[in-house]
Amino acid sequence: MGKQVAIVGAGISGLLACKYTLSKRFQPIVFESTSSIGGVWIKTVESTKLQTPKPLYQFSDFPWPSSVEEDFPSQHQVLDYIQSYAQHFDLLKHIKFDTKVCGIEYEGASEDEMQAWSHWGGTGEPFSSEGKWKVAVEDKHSRSTEVYLVDFVILCIGRFSDVPNIPEFPFNKGPEAFHGEVIHSKDYAAMDYERARNFVKGKRVTVVGFQKSALDIAMECSNANGIEHPCTVIYKTEHWTLPDYLPWGVPLTYLYVNRFSELLIHKPGEGILLGLLATILSPLRWGFSKFVESYLTKKLGLAKYGMVPKHCFLQEISSCLISTIPEKFYDRVQEGSIILKKSPSSFSFCQEGVLVEGEVSPVKTDLVILATGFRGDKKLKDIFVSPTFQDYIAGSPEAILPLYRECIHGRIPQLAVIGFSESLSNLCTSEMRCRWVAELLGGTFTLPSIKEMEKDVNEWDGFAKRYAGKYYRRSCNGTVHIWYNDQLCKDMGWNPKRKKGLFAELFEPYGPLDYAPS
Repeated sequence: MGKQVAIVGAGISGLLACKYTLSKRFQPIVFESTSSIGGVWIKTVESTKLQTPKPLYQFSDFPWPSSVEEDFPSQHQVLDYIQSYAQHFDLLKHIKFDTKVCGIEYEGASEDEMQAWSHWGGTGEPFSSEGKWKVAVEDKHSRSTEVYLVDFVILCIGRFSDVPNIPEFPFNKGPEAFHGEVIHSKDYAAMDYERARNFVKGKRVTVVGFQKSALDIAMECSNANGIEHPCTVIYKTEHWTLPDYLPWGVPLTYLYVNRFSELLIHKPGEGILLGLLATILSPLRWGFSKFVESYLTKKLGLAKYGMVPKHCFLQEISSCLISTIPEKFYDRVQEGSIILKKSPSSFSFCQEGVLVEGEVSPVKTDLVILATGFRGDKKLKDIFVSPTFQDYIAGSPEAILPLYRECIHGRIPQLAVIGFSESLSNLCTSEMRCRWVAELLGGTFTLPSIKEMEKDVNEWDGFAKRYAGKYYRRSCNGTVHIWYNDQLCKDMGWNPKRKKGLFAELFEPYGPLDYAPS
């Protein structure tokens, strides 16, 4: 019998982990807490579409069907695509639906012994004859709990679901002071489309946030209520949002998703020559950013609405905060069916509605929708039973998540994390990581010492702080995803250069199909 690998979550990362562990003749068992595959794509706001252009968001060995012609497919189209992938590779039989993993606990060496290890797992190997993981799983129908003993665990639980990020408020200034209703965006997304429309119809709605969910929900409220009951959007910071991926007619991928664009960036672990080149080319890096900013400012009329961000576009894309703005969003702002209000530090509740910083009168409202994101870090931490492992995986609040290659914690044996860190194409990046983990499990390569892995993590932490600013905790490799994939390729013994010819290698955008199995 082959080694058994527990995979937690049947979203995109979980399906990929299942496929690639199967390819190495391991026995995956996938635990999915819902009744369907697809992760965040199972249920979304009605108007949600793919934010990444379709060519960048596809499986390397399973392209989009020709019937999907849109560059930004709808939620239904994305979910159909994911389901087709799972069926094509016969993955569904390995998934246990409606099974929630309550906790995982390592059985093997003591914590003192593990602390003395110089290599991952003591030997640097992915498996141990003495070490196992106990995975406690609850059946959501029978409420019974079963414990599985497995050789390896891959956590594919994502960071944009389940645990909402709810702002903290002073006493009597939170939702309890408000006479209306307060929900999180995940509650709105969980409604069927007709119920969601009826839920906001005829109400004064305030949406808190300015990322993709907030923008989509505000547009839906505007569609439902028009200028009679305007939707108020409260935000902290202006962000660069994309109406399309063609600034001044130039595909954005040619500015940020090829090898030449990465020569302009100081990369983790680069040598002296590459570092010098990035410094010399820094005016061009600045120029690329200003080129995109000028287009977005003009196209969306940002200056007219006081919505020109103070940070550069490079920081936005380096933070993986780029989101596509709904069509005619600012037309709705101009007509008055969407009202934008900035509250830089905080907001609070009162009986009549929401108090915005700097304003005396409250925003009178009936319903507040908190599109304030999720606590993926807490979800990841809480799945561990051991407080020591909880502390390890959380790391320092002043640093990125301490994962080597964004997958492995040097002091947590026989475990990988996939899909927590971000990129410009999360599907492509998750697939590369799953292939890397499968090759690691298959013995293709071994990991360096714990000290070397920690040094590498520190270099990536410095990179994140340099380019993503205050958003460094998002662990985004958006502007260096080719450089990152190069490292995975070299580990696996692959040629990292995937194009034909020097010009193509340097200037053509890289995408998932460049990493298709040969």
